[in-house]
Amino acid sequence: MCGIVGIWGPLANKEQALSESCRRIRHRGPDSNGYWEDPEAGLALAHVRLAILDLTEAGHQPMTSACGRYVMVFNGEIYNHLDIRSQLEKSGLAPAWRGHSDTETLLAGFTALGVESTLQAAVGMFAIALWDRAARKLVLARDRMGEKPLYYGYSGANLVFASELKGLMPIPGFGRNLNRNALASFMRHNYIPAPQSIYEGIAKLPPGCWVEFTADDTRSRRMPQPRAYWSARDEADTASQSLLSFDSDEQAADALEQVLSRSVAGQMLSDVALGAFLSGGIDSSTIVALMQAQSAQPVRTFAIGFHEKGYDEAQHAKAVATHLGTDHTELYVTAEDALAVVPTLADMYDEPFADSSQIPTSLVTRMARQHVTVALSGDGGDELFGGYSRYFRVNRWWDQISRVPGLLRHPAGALLSASTHLPGRGAWRGKVGKLGELMRAGSREEFYRLFVSYWSDPAQVVKGGVEPPSEFARTMKGSTFESMMKLDTITYLPDDILVKVDRAAMAVSLETRVPLIDHRVYEFAWSLPHRYKVRGNTGKWLLRQVLYRHVPQALVDRPKRGFAVPLAAWLRGPLREWADALLDPARLRQEGWFEPEPILRKWREHRSGHRNWDSHLWGVLMMQAWLDRYRGGADQGGSAGGR
Repeated sequence: MCGIVGIWGPLANKEQALSESCRRIRHRGPDSNGYWEDPEAGLALAHVRLAILDLTEAGHQPMTSACGRYVMVFNGEIYNHLDIRSQLEKSGLAPAWRGHSDTETLLAGFTALGVESTLQAAVGMFAIALWDRAARKLVLARDRMGEKPLYYGYSGANLVFASELKGLMPIPGFGRNLNRNALASFMRHNYIPAPQSIYEGIAKLPPGCWVEFTADDTRSRRMPQPRAYWSARDEADTASQSLLSFDSDEQAADALEQVLSRSVAGQMLSDVALGAFLSGGIDSSTIVALMQAQSAQPVRTFAIGFHEKGYDEAQHAKAVATHLGTDHTELYVTAEDALAVVPTLADMYDEPFADSSQIPTSLVTRMARQHVTVALSGDGGDELFGGYSRYFRVNRWWDQISRVPGLLRHPAGALLSASTHLPGRGAWRGKVGKLGELMRAGSREEFYRLFVSYWSDPAQVVKGGVEPPSEFARTMKGSTFESMMKLDTITYLPDDILVKVDRAAMAVSLETRVPLIDHRVYEFAWSLPHRYKVRGNTGKWLLRQVLYRHVPQALVDRPKRGFAVPLAAWLRGPLREWADALLDPARLRQEGWFEPEPILRKWREHRSGHRNWDSHLWGVLMMQAWLDRYRGGADQGGSAGGR
């Protein structure tokens, strides 16, 4: 796991600029840093390294291919790189190996097979910048599911790219104009979806894509269209057209356990200490069980607990760890411990990000880093196997609402929304108001977008902001249930869940790996008939059957709680003064990003206890905190802290 940054253009002193960039993303790679420049072409690459495979100088980056044609910086891990090496050797296409790093393997693949074929052969997570010295072309590429981040765009006359936005900020000419349209998207989702970023002119490379730049592109400041070498949407559509069949449920569980075990085994490859997060839920327990089944030593596992009733899962994690025989570490944190994280979030997440489970995620990654350098997580199981409870609610509600003629739904929705102004308790009014919004949806995709939205009409909140078209505007193949799973996989998973874990972990120089979203697991999951994912009101059915082979059902069967904190109460209590300052009406009006009145109305209702608007307000607060950090002259500092 590392951080990458680069410049292509006429900037005079690239090394000085990239030295500062590397300092700012040092948390992503504290072990070493490297620099390489092609003065004739005007291109420079820099790298900060967290050494995981081949800890020697043979794994140092930027790295040049054996033939001398390609130079690369790379952030991530290629879990099947030894298999790729073997295939190259059998074909007579392997160079004389200098070490055993996956970086060297990728370069050999690009040399022998070309860019797209190598990307398709690679199993792993990555963000890559590859310079072709002969053709004078730069390739940027990102892994299939979007585990590793990659920002790119123009800073004045220079093409620039980096693992995090803070790596671009010290480059001369970097624009500071904020993207109001991206801010509108943020207010809907509490994250900024790719390809947008908070800065105008800077994009995120979408998952499963690569983009190629030529000198002509950079001279004209052109942004070529990314090309997909793999698509989560297309693979799901294709796999679901030729479903697998099994003679028994037991045979289906055998097949799933085999593909999961292969993914877990590949992701346990490491030359440094490795462990796993364990919440005691289905997903993380399955990953840890399969790790322990393949390990001769107790696996290191980590969990945090809260003393607040209803938010503690550490006891469940401990029970699973005891049964499996892992080397378990747990830490009970106080509200004060969690609240101390809040001032660091804007720096840690680099652009506005408002999933409040970022707080406990930061705490558990910080604890794990004290013991290991790599940790596996159980993220992705809900999207692949139908685990979110909202899938069941939306499926039921849309089935009922879609029976109402379209001409009647809109006025009925308006009537329900208006009724929320009548006297009554907040919970009732909130549910009726949400139903009123949903009644106006013209399609199931729009219905789901409204269901998962925070601010349902961000253009009324963000001054001058217009939401760009999103994936929710495209019609999905398959059932309503399957459409939601696909939408979450291509939006919520890469832009929220994986961002949350990557930034929190890398802030403390911890590499995280996610076996459930190995693309082979993903393709297998979509080739399963739906009854193996959902039976009755139970999601993740087949995944549960695999887990029950290793852990007694009674230890893990309970309602899904999520990785939550008591945010609503905190905003009325210990965070109230902080929130009052950030939501000061005079400040909101002066800055000019938000329409103050709808925000202040929700803040008054929340403080009084009449309504619960914690998630809506958290998005505004994280934006305001980000403005303090990066627009208030404070962005000359170092990287995100946390250790």
